Amino acid sequence: MQAVLQTLESITSEIRSWSDLTEFQQAQLARSLSHCNQIYWVSPATIEELGAVVQCAHRNQWRILPCGHATKLNWGGVVDEVSLVVSTEKLDRVIEHAQGDLTVTTEVGISFAELQAIVGKAGQFCAIDPKFSDRATLGGIIATADSGSLRHRYNSVRDMLLGITFVRYDGEIVKAGGRVVKNVAGYDLMKLLTGSYGTLGILAQATLRVYPIPASTGALLVYGDSDSLAQATQTLLSSALTPTRVDLISGSLTGKSTIGLLVQFQSIPESVNLQIERLTEVATTLGLSVLAADLWQTLHDRMNVSTQSDAIVCKIGVKPSFAVAVLDQLESSLPNAEVVIHAGSGIGYLNVTGTRSTQILEARSLCEASGGYLSVLQAPIAFKQQLDIWGYSGNALNLMQRVKSQFDPQTLFSPHRFVGGI
Repeated sequence: MQAVLQTLESITSEIRSWSDLTEFQQAQLARSLSHCNQIYWVSPATIEELGAVVQCAHRNQWRILPCGHATKLNWGGVVDEVSLVVSTEKLDRVIEHAQGDLTVTTEVGISFAELQAIVGKAGQFCAIDPKFSDRATLGGIIATADSGSLRHRYNSVRDMLLGITFVRYDGEIVKAGGRVVKNVAGYDLMKLLTGSYGTLGILAQATLRVYPIPASTGALLVYGDSDSLAQATQTLLSSALTPTRVDLISGSLTGKSTIGLLVQFQSIPESVNLQIERLTEVATTLGLSVLAADLWQTLHDRMNVSTQSDAIVCKIGVKPSFAVAVLDQLESSLPNAEVVIHAGSGIGYLNVTGTRSTQILEARSLCEASGGYLSVLQAPIAFKQQLDIWGYSGNALNLMQRVKSQFDPQTLFSPHRFVGGI
């Protein structure tokens, strides 16, 4: 390890050993790595420095765990022993904000909150609603495909991306896409790297779409009988109404001891008011209760459990038509769980404490029977070692392994963090 240090010092001065890390960084690494006794944390200050660090690791066969501010470092599989944690925290510069084109190009170590504040000065916003938005970096959000509730109106993270720059396994700097919305140049590597959990390369720079901040916002909580709620949800989704967020939430989150439908509208004031009236009419006709309440910040805070707690955090997916029924059954089998399902996509999150792996597997079976999945994102290492955290049962594993071998033939990036031990 002394040789590692001497080699790295010739490339960058931003090197820290275990004892130099913050308590938060040490805790996140302890929840991510099977062994973390002898590692170095490297924070390159430029993209060229990042490339040189990776090139050095390639030459010396050092395994790398990429990260930003480490808020989601403990998501995914338990990573095999690595020599370097390579953080993009110093790569936090905005390259270009093309206000007229509604795009922004930035290095990926920038925090999402800072990025929102910068584009917000021009009356624009990034249409992503990630976890830990105050601390999470753009790179971590892309690497984990963490979209949030706004995906209902604006689609997922990969749909926001117009171009990327990343460093491949041998230190070469690769660019894909561009800085304009109408872009057809090259392979669509943006979609490939989104959600890859740092297993194919290290993101360095990205260009995103941004949108004008809506003039007005209104929100409703609809709650009551499950069958009626399912009917109201289907009516809303098939109507001409244009909500920005539509979330089904468990009774533990509604505060009403029954599951609910939380809906947000954003537009000009007249449109928001009219859409709220229409949804209220649908709900009351079905015998449901309606509460005018903007609970999004409360919901965000409740679902963003501490990264260092013993809570189990799962990403789930079901067919949207089964979402209410699945939420009802999860309420019965895991009564202390907090669950959010985005009604339009069927994707959501489940937080629970004090549960056994067998109960999580039962929840997975329920999701799979409804055309979906359940993956464990955050959990103590001992818990993750009791089950296959991804639970992938599709037929694309062989293809994913071939992609991994092309992008990272020496398995240097985030070993065993992703599906199938990738």
